[in-house]
Amino acid sequence: MADGNNTFLIDGTTPVQRLGFGAMRITGPGIWGEPEDRAEAIRTLRRLPDLGVNFIDTADSYGPNVSEELIRTALHPYGGILVATKAGLVRTGPDHWVPLGRPEYLIQQAHTSLRRLGVEQIGLWQLHRIDPRVPADEQFGTVRQLIDDGIIRHAGLSEVTVADIEAASRHFKVATVQNCYNLADRASEDVLDYCTQHGIGFIPWYPLAGGDLLQSALSSTLAKVAASHDATVAQIALAWLLKRSPVMLPIPGTSKVKHLEQNVAAARICLTEQEFAELDASGRT
Repeated sequence: MADGNNTFLIDGTTPVQRLGFGAMRITGPGIWGEPEDRAEAIRTLRRLPDLGVNFIDTADSYGPNVSEELIRTALHPYGGILVATKAGLVRTGPDHWVPLGRPEYLIQQAHTSLRRLGVEQIGLWQLHRIDPRVPADEQFGTVRQLIDDGIIRHAGLSEVTVADIEAASRHFKVATVQNCYNLADRASEDVLDYCTQHGIGFIPWYPLAGGDLLQSALSSTLAKVAASHDATVAQIALAWLLKRSPVMLPIPGTSKVKHLEQNVAAARICLTEQEFAELDASGRT
């Protein structure tokens, strides 16, 4: 459910600013270990409330554990910030991710995230991947159990289809969906449309395509629109996402204060309908 242009009510009850922060990049290279500049990562996190950002996306697998621990160090007791976390991927090394959705593992990880973050209840917990080796209904039933036990308040899914959302919805109310989506990668367009129709928050991971947008067919259009707003290409890409749907919750991530401030400024950019349409068309070619 949307509440004005800049906020969104998760599950119709929990308000967040639509431009959030992804806490994957505050870890080391390959999303493994401690950040190269821990002090700067802490400064970046502590700048979030000053900039009005009250939605942070993290996961137990970022580090692993490092991202959640840094968030607690920098921001606990959070003061109105919703820290969303995830479980369902295990790590065997830098850039290695293995789905693991056994019920006992998901329950264990939700409890350990609860303790690492220092909260009495996780405001939003997301199944990081549906493990193809475990019956999906068992994984969805585990999420239901975590809700019933009061460990988590709202629940979401990541990297799913419309059919997955509908299957999960038979067990619990899906509050958010987190799929890869950006101007150049529109494979989840049908999922976004479904989320828009049903008031489900859509969290696009990789919202800036890892900085590769200027290398795509979009580059000339992006550069033109950016120049007209005296903005960066990244800011225009984020502004386009925010205009694309009222349920869109972009989470650009960084470990640098300067980049954070640039990203947050994108929320103030108002694209014209023509600019939005030109970018949209360029992203589909």
